[in-house]
Amino acid sequence: MVWAVKNNNENTYYFHSTMEQTQIFRQRFREEFITKNYSGKLHFVFITLWCAAGISVCVFNIHAPTWKQLLVIPLTFLYTNLFEYFGHRYPMHHRYQPLKAVFKRHTLQHHHFFTNENMNCDSINDFKIILFPPVLLIFFSLFFVAPVFALVYHFFSLNAALIYVATTLAYYLNYEWLHLAYHLPETNFIYKIPFLKTLRMLHHEHHNLKEMDKYNFNISYPVFDFVFGTLRK
Repeated sequence: MVWAVKNNNENTYYFHSTMEQTQIFRQRFREEFITKNYSGKLHFVFITLWCAAGISVCVFNIHAPTWKQLLVIPLTFLYTNLFEYFGHRYPMHHRYQPLKAVFKRHTLQHHHFFTNENMNCDSINDFKIILFPPVLLIFFSLFFVAPVFALVYHFFSLNAALIYVATTLAYYLNYEWLHLAYHLPETNFIYKIPFLKTLRMLHHEHHNLKEMDKYNFNISYPVFDFVFGTLRK
């Protein structure tokens, strides 16, 4: 049986399921949302090439940056890490009417497809429930990255604006790669990378269905989980 318990203090639902029901959910999700035309490999390649192309264009057009302009890199990292934290902690785990599709895809689908008892994807086409849809990346680039680029360019310089965009795209790509890695088998060769297993364990803890809205909201680096006291090792 799968059942839901509503938290009286938050507009959030916690779902509990067995390993068998996770497999049933996975099969139903694949039948409904993963079409025959979908390719997990192409999905991954598109995201990687889009970000890599944007980063390359920016880096090519940056000329003799000053140390003050290079400060945009750590500032952008902190800004995007904070954006990641709040975006994950609130709209992804709490049902807000204007963003209910985000809640549905993350809490009701991603967290049912992957529980802390079954974190690994079974095939490359399961990337559909891990990676953000390509259309969302395009939307994010046009309506979030581009306006900030214009503001930084207007108030500071072209170099600073290009550094901001390059850092943002690099962070986004790093986010997607890390999140994908967390849902690959722990025996995968990528886990030879230092600290990756530690980050995976933090995300593994987050996928506990009973406590998924309490701990470890930073998917990439737990900077603001540490700041706000939601880091659980």
